[in-house]
Amino acid sequence: MFRVLQGIGGGMILPVGQLMMAEAAGPKRMGRVMSLAAVPMMLAPIFGPTVGGLIIDDMHIGSFASWHWIFFVNVPIGVIAVLAAIRVLPRVAPQISEHLDYLGLALMAIGIPAIVYGLAEIGETNGFASIKVIAPIVIGAILVVLFVLHALRARRPLLNVRLYRKPTFWTASIAMFCVSAALFGGMILLPLYWQSVRHESVIITGLLTAPQGIGAALMMPIAGRLTDRIGGGPLTLLGVVLTAAATIPFALIGAHTSIVFLCGMMVIRGFGIGFAFMPAMSAAFASLSREQLSDATPQLNVLQRVGGSIGIAVLTVVLQRSLEHAHSLSGAASSYGTAFWWAVGLTALAIIPSIVLIRAERRARRVAGPPAVPDEAIAEAVAA
Repeated sequence: MFRVLQGIGGGMILPVGQLMMAEAAGPKRMGRVMSLAAVPMMLAPIFGPTVGGLIIDDMHIGSFASWHWIFFVNVPIGVIAVLAAIRVLPRVAPQISEHLDYLGLALMAIGIPAIVYGLAEIGETNGFASIKVIAPIVIGAILVVLFVLHALRARRPLLNVRLYRKPTFWTASIAMFCVSAALFGGMILLPLYWQSVRHESVIITGLLTAPQGIGAALMMPIAGRLTDRIGGGPLTLLGVVLTAAATIPFALIGAHTSIVFLCGMMVIRGFGIGFAFMPAMSAAFASLSREQLSDATPQLNVLQRVGGSIGIAVLTVVLQRSLEHAHSLSGAASSYGTAFWWAVGLTALAIIPSIVLIRAERRARRVAGPPAVPDEAIAEAVAA
């Protein structure tokens, strides 16, 4: 129950924060603002596992601490965040809002988890032939289709699927979905590889996850500025191709592959993620009016989470089934390589939407002309 409450709170923070930034930035500074805001998202997975490793590693625990501190450590961070929010975030006058779309919420809240559950059950059964796999996937797919039909008819649906009529929005959304699947799926595979194949400690495993996040954090501010100049499509395509290419060495991974080499490839993979992720999101936001931003932010976040969940489910199933036939350390490493080949494929799926995104942006610029400059006072405040 408390994990559900954590999810509810986390589900509020990101879309509302992105909405405030998108409204303040306007289309002309969208890439710069979104990329800067994404840097903490890339750095947090670096510090989280490292701090967690320090806490639970017996060599670093004194009489004053226990593994429970992996949860207690969030309390002071939360207090600081609440105080900063009260002091810094803008105050908005309450407005009359529409009633919550309970039917749409029920359809999505059951449909998406059912699909993910069915995919996860592949590893526990005999593949797609099991009723435990087929039934949840089919039921989930039907519920998602019913949600789309409901959303097209409802006056104020939970998610405004009509936004996908915009070529820039739907192509950027698909690219983000595929990159999220490869990104979060890869973040699950690497720590398992470091611990089960290379027998690294929890702390070292946490540190070895850092190169990818550092690469993405370094590249995102650069990608944001370039997005504002040339658009998100070309950078998204570059990022997708670079991410897929940098994942191939992990698909060829062995039990004794150089750690320095793998860390270098993780940095390059982070560069690709930095080029692909935020330019696609910025392109999606920039194609919308201010009135549509409140509908777009939750949808893009839902796509990220669903893409990540499906990517994790698919790659872990592939890994689990491959490990069943591994009887040595080299065989286990080969199983991880098989899972990473799937990660390469998930990333490559975003190439075609990225190409379509380039064409859609060019067409939109010809039709609309140069974007309107947002309110200068707000823009300067965001830039500062």
